[in-house]
Amino acid sequence: MSTPQGGWPGPPSAARSTNPAVVVLMVVAALLVVVVGVVGAVVVLKSRTNVVSGVAMAANVDSGTTPAGVTATGTVRVGDSNAKVVVRVVADLQCPACKSFEKRNAKVLEDAAANGTAIIEYDVISFLDRASSTQYSSRAANASFCVAGQDRSKYQGWFAAMFEQQPAEGGTGLPDSKLVEIAENAGYTDPSVAQCITDRNYDTYLRDKTEQVLNGDVNATPTVFVNGRKLDSSQLSNGLEAAIAAAR
Repeated sequence: MSTPQGGWPGPPSAARSTNPAVVVLMVVAALLVVVVGVVGAVVVLKSRTNVVSGVAMAANVDSGTTPAGVTATGTVRVGDSNAKVVVRVVADLQCPACKSFEKRNAKVLEDAAANGTAIIEYDVISFLDRASSTQYSSRAANASFCVAGQDRSKYQGWFAAMFEQQPAEGGTGLPDSKLVEIAENAGYTDPSVAQCITDRNYDTYLRDKTEQVLNGDVNATPTVFVNGRKLDSSQLSNGLEAAIAAAR
């Protein structure tokens, strides 16, 4: 059947068949276009910044950055290194129960660190991102590493201030600008701290650390250990000072 005018042409005749070398060049050129497109897409994905209401969201890029000023397990140590008692406080900065614990026990921990009675290990983790629309738990925990790397002597004051201004669950959480302000008010005025907070330098490290902690002997926050012994709920409420004294 003949092809109507303007329809698809018939098969090419031998006289107008394409040179094999030309075909190869055309295929190579097409592949190059695809490869360049894929590379371009990867660059765009990796360089894209996701910002919601002035809050830097976590990028899917593994920086491999390890915080300064923390122990091998990622805790922030405050107090006399020669103290015989070690108190480890595992907390999420979005956790309301952690706020209550801090309110009751901040002075006990500060005094123990100041008078050489105990080393306080603040083990900040992040698993409550679902409680805000801006990953507040992770952003606040990242800020913990940012300030600890600068000066641990101001850390307890910063820690208390973070709980005093803890946002309600289910909201947007504090913006990065507020996290920077809290750090500055606690004495962390070096611009590198603010940059660390807004860039979320330790996000990947934090997520790995949180997973390790929750796969260990912690299934809730706050969880507190005195010389490796986990305290029960009554001790968390009003028995921390006695537990520290008994461990001396």
